[in-house]
Amino acid sequence: MPKVNIIRLRKILLSLVFIVVIFSGGYFLGNRNYRVSLTKLSDIKIERNVPLDKNVDFGLFWKVWDTMVSSYYDKTKINPKEMVYGAIRGMVSAIGDPYTVFLPPEENKVVQEDLQGSFQGVGIQIGFRGTQLAVIAPLPKSPAEEAGVKPGDYIIGIKDENKKIDISTSGMSLPDAVETIRGTAGTKVTLTLLRDGTEKPIVVDIIRKDINVPSVVLTFEGQNKDIADIRLLKFAGETNGEWETTVRDILKNKPKGIILDLRNNPGGYLQGAVDIAGEFLPNNTLVVYEAKSDGTKTEFRTDKFPRLANIPLVILVNKGSASASEILAGALRDQAKIKLVGDITFGKGTIQEPRQLDQGAGLHITVAKWLTPKETWVNGQGLEPDVKIEDNPDTQEDEQFAKALEVLNTGK
Repeated sequence: MPKVNIIRLRKILLSLVFIVVIFSGGYFLGNRNYRVSLTKLSDIKIERNVPLDKNVDFGLFWKVWDTMVSSYYDKTKINPKEMVYGAIRGMVSAIGDPYTVFLPPEENKVVQEDLQGSFQGVGIQIGFRGTQLAVIAPLPKSPAEEAGVKPGDYIIGIKDENKKIDISTSGMSLPDAVETIRGTAGTKVTLTLLRDGTEKPIVVDIIRKDINVPSVVLTFEGQNKDIADIRLLKFAGETNGEWETTVRDILKNKPKGIILDLRNNPGGYLQGAVDIAGEFLPNNTLVVYEAKSDGTKTEFRTDKFPRLANIPLVILVNKGSASASEILAGALRDQAKIKLVGDITFGKGTIQEPRQLDQGAGLHITVAKWLTPKETWVNGQGLEPDVKIEDNPDTQEDEQFAKALEVLNTGK
């Protein structure tokens, strides 16, 4: 990662985003762009000495360990390294935060691949609503979208005949869900879903594919093709480069208005949201607060010339807009009175920090919550749009986009 100042070092994969990005294709973790600091995990040299500053009795732990090693019938299953990983995973999960997770090397590799935007899977972004695994959003033109998966669907079951898996998602972690649903292109996974407004579970078969996810898609809409429709799909490593190309095209075409479409954007890097907010807000404008448990708050502000500030803007959001996309939408509404059109957002308001450990393992830990400039915490409730309208799945028309055009043209 490039070395930058401490504020710009912070990225979040807010997410639900565990954030993640992509469900079975991968998932986004809320994270901050710190330079990676390595934390030592010794080469499974088991030390039984309890640190003097830790008043904890490990007697039961070692009794169970010794009993497993001496008495378990199949000694080929006794793998000290995996046992240590399992103990760490259990310790972290005891916190009860679905976004704070320990990632053994293979799972950590999945997360890193997802952040690059290219993978094999079904293309679903996932998180939690309460304690239940849920869809943030299917990616555009992904196998999941083509199979009819919708934002907000609860995922209650996963079946994969090739993997000999047929399980409930109750108590399942995000990494486990991703690992279960991810698979080789051409293979099938079956998801059992619960959807608001339906009484019976919905069962969908999805064939995995190679998926390459762009960050930004620009088209020009309206009768005279004078409305720039920016579809911002995520905040990832390649977003800055794609965004620069997008801004150049917008300035060259001189549109009379912009629709910033954040629907089904699960989030990603916090700094990406701050940078894009800086295209529409004056320099040194507050974008978001990071609030710690000790009551301290860190401000994230714009630090660039706002190239798009003089072009009328409307923002589209829905149930799949989460994390960093909620930060961007909240900041532009709070600071520039930009109207939000669509449906209530997902509501992920915590910040995760990724730590890379030895042996390829990783730890994603919730370190703070974030607040809009007016100190709104969206966690569990989302952002309520100024103009609420749901998209009718039974029609080909995009009612939300049509309403955004209307608001852009009329101002109301």
